[in-house]
Amino acid sequence: MATPVTNIADLRELARKRVPRAFFEYADRGSYDESTLRENRRAFERIRFRQRVMSNVDNRSLATTVLGQPLSMPLAIAPTGLTGLQHGSGEIHGARAAAKAGIPFCLSTMSICSIEQVHAASDTPFWFQIYVMRDRGFTRELIRRARAAECSALMLTADLTVQGQRHREIKNGLSVPPKITLRNLFDIASKPRWAWNVLRAPSRSFGNLDGKVQGADSLTTLAQWIASQFDPTLNWDDLAWIRDLWPGKLIIKGILDADDAKLAVQHGVDAIVVSNHGGRQLDGAPAAIDVLPSIIDAVAGGTEVLLDSGITSGQDLLKALALGARAGLIGKAFLYGLGAHGEAGVTQAIELIRKELSTTMALTGALDASRVTSDILWKG
Repeated sequence: MATPVTNIADLRELARKRVPRAFFEYADRGSYDESTLRENRRAFERIRFRQRVMSNVDNRSLATTVLGQPLSMPLAIAPTGLTGLQHGSGEIHGARAAAKAGIPFCLSTMSICSIEQVHAASDTPFWFQIYVMRDRGFTRELIRRARAAECSALMLTADLTVQGQRHREIKNGLSVPPKITLRNLFDIASKPRWAWNVLRAPSRSFGNLDGKVQGADSLTTLAQWIASQFDPTLNWDDLAWIRDLWPGKLIIKGILDADDAKLAVQHGVDAIVVSNHGGRQLDGAPAAIDVLPSIIDAVAGGTEVLLDSGITSGQDLLKALALGARAGLIGKAFLYGLGAHGEAGVTQAIELIRKELSTTMALTGALDASRVTSDILWKG
């Protein structure tokens, strides 16, 4: 009899057993000594709730809006690279599960399934995340393709123009598409379900880059390829030509400093994502949740603020809402569900967080997820 899945940690353990090590650790681990990765978890654990009792909490609402879009709960699926190598057609499964749950899904530039493949497989508009390439012409083409696919928002990731070293990617010899080597032969052979799902998928390489960018389908390591293709000259002035190409909602992800948040407001972005890239970039940076209050103060209502990096439960999400975030994004939690059970696992991850959020709201006396304040946090 299978052990019941009761939290995201259970899904992580299942994914660890079912996904080849190189791809599981790509999703699971961080950069350098992983101090920021660990700090994301510790920071959430330091925050305590104020328990309230004898208050009618029967009619609770989790509904909210982000960028004018009604959501069933204040949650979105973050853009994650190589998603289709956690489970075949992973991006399609993620988009469908998010649509069923009434929350946004954001597709990464570094996805395995392309913009067009996800658009064809999902009836619900999704967000698209973009990295700016050295080949600005190709970046413009990506934005054009996102418009053609009727994406409802464009998310510019600002904190990965130069990649922080992730030791496990190098040690595991991470390659895309997957290559059978003596090092990984047994690992892949012991996971036939994963291999079958990947082989049946419409893409096993970078779908958005296929045939467009030199070396995208034959990289030695992901880090080497990023170093050769991503544009480290990206700056605030570049928002002008991006805005010319993209008339819709624009989000900047990777804000971790109040001064940068103010600049984002000055440049008229529709939302920012407070994020340290899940502890995968600047090691030694603070936890995203720790800088959230200062960023909320800095933007002073001038843009919507979302929080990414470290959310693995409904309790984490409620803490982010209490400190001023409009919604949270999940990356690792999404990938654990996907690796564990495919689309059903993504749904399971979302619903675990939904139930935890609702229960914790009740126990803190909160009735409306869109109106939560820091009053529900313990300040002793």
